[in-house]
Amino acid sequence: MILCCGEALIDMLPREMADGETAFVPYVGGSIFNSAIALGRLGAPVSFFSGLSNDLFGKKLQNALAESRVDLRHARLSGRPTTLAFVTLDAGHASYVFYDENSAGRMLGEADLPALGDDVTALLFGGISLVAEPCGSTYETLMARESSRRVIMMDPNIRPLFIKNEARHRARLKRMTAMADIVKISEDDLDWLRGADSREKAARELLEAGTRLLVITGGDKGATAHWQGGSLQVEAVRVDAVDTVGAGDTFNAGLLAALHEAGRLTKERVAALTEDEIRAALSFAARVAAVTVSRAGANPPWRNEL
Repeated sequence: MILCCGEALIDMLPREMADGETAFVPYVGGSIFNSAIALGRLGAPVSFFSGLSNDLFGKKLQNALAESRVDLRHARLSGRPTTLAFVTLDAGHASYVFYDENSAGRMLGEADLPALGDDVTALLFGGISLVAEPCGSTYETLMARESSRRVIMMDPNIRPLFIKNEARHRARLKRMTAMADIVKISEDDLDWLRGADSREKAARELLEAGTRLLVITGGDKGATAHWQGGSLQVEAVRVDAVDTVGAGDTFNAGLLAALHEAGRLTKERVAALTEDEIRAALSFAARVAAVTVSRAGANPPWRNEL
């Protein structure tokens, strides 16, 4: 089972009503939430760990997870409010007003950490859930607790708008990427995290710090994998793009699902991945992400759509 650890929230998106007034419509979202949904739809055994509310928005999130076959035994339910992100658009540029104080997700503490059975083979971390406190420290503690015996994948998925203390966040990401077996990071995020002087140098530093497989994504340019034995590039699947919402989250799910199906999702086997195995996993992830890009919003494909 793959345990997805991170935020679930409601995006309040603007819509124009018939009378010209603007309304906000709730859509389920969150980086790690999207990955969990995608894994469930791909048929991979998946569970979700986060703080979820029992309010009307939290029920919407819980229902969406259950409908996509995501196990909720590890989630922590409470009466705290659900995180809301109100989106406004100005000439196509999105800005956010974020309501997160005292929320179910943000107030996740170390006392909420679940006991994990032997059926949990891998954990996925990332997103804005690593920025706020106390939840950021809670997820880091969980990674440190489990990194010696389970596969750890991380996607920093950096959103500078939400980062109030860059130095603290950079330090956390440095510690967590060093504990991760697999790091998937976009070119933009790698530049933010390590500087744009040399991505090859940044890749070497991450591998030297302990990462077994580093995947750098470049949107329609495809993805490049680096490991101690070499590197390779996989092209993006060409589609008529509607938007890129959830594309990276779906790519993460596709990569993990492919490794799980191939029987390679253990620490020993990730460390010994061959070039052909890496290429096959990245190619599958690219196919899955392409479907998400071809339709509006974070709407990952079911397995029978591939």
